[in-house]
Amino acid sequence: MPQTGGWFVVNARESRWLHNELGAYCGFEGKDEASFDQLGVNLNVLPPGKPMAMYHEEPGQEDFLVLHGECLLIVEGKERPLEPWDFFHCPPGVKHVIVGAGTEPALVLAVGARKGHATYPIDEAAVRHGAGVDRELDSPAEAYAKFSKPEEGPAPELP
Repeated sequence: MPQTGGWFVVNARESRWLHNELGAYCGFEGKDEASFDQLGVNLNVLPPGKPMAMYHEEPGQEDFLVLHGECLLIVEGKERPLEPWDFFHCPPGVKHVIVGAGTEPALVLAVGARKGHATYPIDEAAVRHGAGVDRELDSPAEAYAKFSKPEEGPAPELP
């Protein structure tokens, strides 16, 4: 994990990974002056049936590229399957979530502008897939309260 600001190169397998029941997450950035001010970049390994996040909308653009496996995109209440090399562009204010699908873990590259905080609206499809809240929230702590705190661990193996 980077310790200071400035440029760096790191192999994703050697970067810091966080794990919980939602899968594994690599954010690449460090703390304080080594954090990314303008752009979040991360890799997510999603087990089948597990969401990358809770259904939400953000004031900044986000983009997602499926690198491995299958996913289900829930966007503005509609469901759409995603497979390797599918790219989802998400303008500011679009409600969405990605859920792992298929029979093996999915690997998704996510990039997002750092502009304000997400809100968590109610969505029937998202709730049905375990990726939604039962009441509108504007607190990430409340939206993710049912999940365990992620713990550091090694990079996951993919088939």
